[in-house]
Amino acid sequence: MEADLFTMQFAKLFPEINLVLGSGMMIFARIIGLIQFAPPFNRNDIPSYVRLSLALILTVIITMIIKPSPIPNGTSIILSLALNFTFGFLIGYIINCIMGAVSSAGDIINSQIGVSSATILDPSTGSQASLMGGFFNILAILIFMSIGGMYWTINALIRSFTIFPVYAASLPLDKVINVDYLVQITSNTFVVGMQIASPILLATLGQDIILGTISKTAPQVNVFQMSFLFKPVMGAMILMWVMPMLINVIGEYLQSFANIF
Repeated sequence: MEADLFTMQFAKLFPEINLVLGSGMMIFARIIGLIQFAPPFNRNDIPSYVRLSLALILTVIITMIIKPSPIPNGTSIILSLALNFTFGFLIGYIINCIMGAVSSAGDIINSQIGVSSATILDPSTGSQASLMGGFFNILAILIFMSIGGMYWTINALIRSFTIFPVYAASLPLDKVINVDYLVQITSNTFVVGMQIASPILLATLGQDIILGTISKTAPQVNVFQMSFLFKPVMGAMILMWVMPMLINVIGEYLQSFANIF
């Protein structure tokens, strides 16, 4: 009771501060939702205090950019916080789907060059990940940052307040998520992954043809054992050869989403 009375008196004595604090709470919740799920902020190897500090800094900056509005009568603070967090999560989910296509290419390559049994502990997720999947995940993040992906993410966050105000009572999913576009992004996870991994797929197909020919012409040769050494070595050599081309392909793929936010 005394706390409610103190809050009411504080709001009357310092209306501007109360206005900024109310909007800042909602903005902070949306930023936390974004940082929790959007790469590269969602990596577990980034300390929590770094992410919280970044969220606080962005909250102060965005609060100064947008015009704080008073809390409408009958607004549930808990519901507004939950909706803002969910909206930030949706932005992070879309970015994750875009980046996931590159990681899937690494998983495809990992299985084709015969090292699918070799896994490492990914500190960003705390789970087992393939060698090539982890490599392509880090490569995608570096390319994403180098072509201005951080700017696109922050710009999307700022523009989101025009679509979904801080005290909105319902989430406008029809304005946030286009079903056809969401299907396109999720389907790209496999299609783009196959396109990126296609040089390795063609090379391993050629290796299989060569090993099959050797097995038919010289049955005494243990082709099965040869493949364990032949495929990883040739796959690594071809990957190093086509890596500049793959970097350009990944950069163009990520660049195509520059204006979606």
